[in-house]
Amino acid sequence: MSKSLTPGQATEVIRARLTSLPPETRSIRECLGGVLRQTVMAERDNPPFDRVCMDGAAVSSQAFVDGARHFTLQGTQAAGAVPLVLDSAASAIEIMTGAVLPPGTDCVIPLEEYELADGRITLNSDATAEPWRNIQRRGSDSSPDVPMLLEGVRLGAAEVAVLASAGLARARVSRQPRIRVISTGDELVEPGLPIADHQIRRSNAYAVVAALQAHRYHHVEDDHLQDDPALMRQRLGEHLAHNDVLVLSGGVSKGKFDYVPDTLKQLGVEEVFYQVAQRPGRPMWFGVGPQGQAVFGLPGNPVSTLICLLRYVIPALDVMTAALKLGCERVALAAPVGPRRMTYFMPVKLVRDAQSPGLAMPHAPSGSGDFLALAGTDGFVELPPSPEGYPEGFLADFYRW
Repeated sequence: MSKSLTPGQATEVIRARLTSLPPETRSIRECLGGVLRQTVMAERDNPPFDRVCMDGAAVSSQAFVDGARHFTLQGTQAAGAVPLVLDSAASAIEIMTGAVLPPGTDCVIPLEEYELADGRITLNSDATAEPWRNIQRRGSDSSPDVPMLLEGVRLGAAEVAVLASAGLARARVSRQPRIRVISTGDELVEPGLPIADHQIRRSNAYAVVAALQAHRYHHVEDDHLQDDPALMRQRLGEHLAHNDVLVLSGGVSKGKFDYVPDTLKQLGVEEVFYQVAQRPGRPMWFGVGPQGQAVFGLPGNPVSTLICLLRYVIPALDVMTAALKLGCERVALAAPVGPRRMTYFMPVKLVRDAQSPGLAMPHAPSGSGDFLALAGTDGFVELPPSPEGYPEGFLADFYRW
């Protein structure tokens, strides 16, 4: 495609050309951050019994209604113990949080509301004993016929706990994509090495790798290629053979030393589109390798690189791993922004206070090379073309770094 696409069109074109990664079975200790590829049903009712939620005394609420304020201590029941059975309405069972509610009782009076002395419980004047007080009823959270987790959810700590509660020692998740981040250019020098006046630090690759890891993609390696066509062909060929995704920074424009597009073509990578009608980041390149590898050529200017990564590459990885598509976060501009002829990506800092929760304060860089302006921002908003500009309060899609 030679015509510049809109960001929405570019997104749909990318999605249509992606290959889903196969699932794999992992120990639940290794599932954090993965995308679930199965529906998880409850092993049994959850909780599996009427569960005591507070340390105290288990009694019959009817005894309290009938006027009882003193109870004989029948015994003590810990969590995990076989439940005792209340022998009479005049008795009480000392009970611990997490224990099974003893049959014959239907209420737990907190220990702060009674005195225990010589095997006898005496209620305070402010004690209450309504039915099911401090008790979580069996099956109130879930039952075996209701899904606990759906396929496509990303597994955080809470979701891993659900897997364990369902009795699963292993679960099916999407295979992590193998990602190679590649920067090109003779002018780039690694941090920590001597640098000449005409050179710049190799920073884009570190930002890209960090952003990928922040979004839970950890099978990431990076490489730096000099502007040498033969060496570039060799190394890009190796990377295509061993990775699912290539993310290149720089070298995709039409300059004399921008060898990447021709090299990729020689290696059998189909150019799907080049250029998106957006600022910053118009020279955005996307292609598909011989085995379905996704190849992204991001603009070399650091602001453009990071914005295009978050706008296109991260969502593409989510599609490849079968993650549920979530609605985009929306925020309101805290200050007006001037008119734009094409889609504009504006870095913002979220303002959170009692007067203006969730407002986005524009934090425009001086240009697409001004990566210092991104420090301290929370992400960027996507502003559609508008000859009139964008007033304070304008609602826009928000992408977090």
